[in-house]
Amino acid sequence: MAVGTKELATTELDAFDDERLVAELKKAKEEMFNLRFQAATGQLESHGRLKAVRRDIARIYTVIRERELGIRTAPSAE
Repeated sequence: MAVGTKELATTELDAFDDERLVAELKKAKEEMFNLRFQAATGQLESHGRLKAVRRDIARIYTVIRERELGIRTAPSAE
């Protein structure tokens, strides 16, 4: 993973249940909103963070969609 955040690697996303994925998606979208707001007001220091958060959102959406299609399986409850 070149630019994205290390805490949201696809191997870790596989271990999350569906509710946790939705919570992470919501958190990432809120961060994206805040970063876009900072960019619009000229207060953003790291423009690379925009790209990283956007990739995290796409990564989460991919895992959710693959679970819907049956490509990936949700973690089993033990």
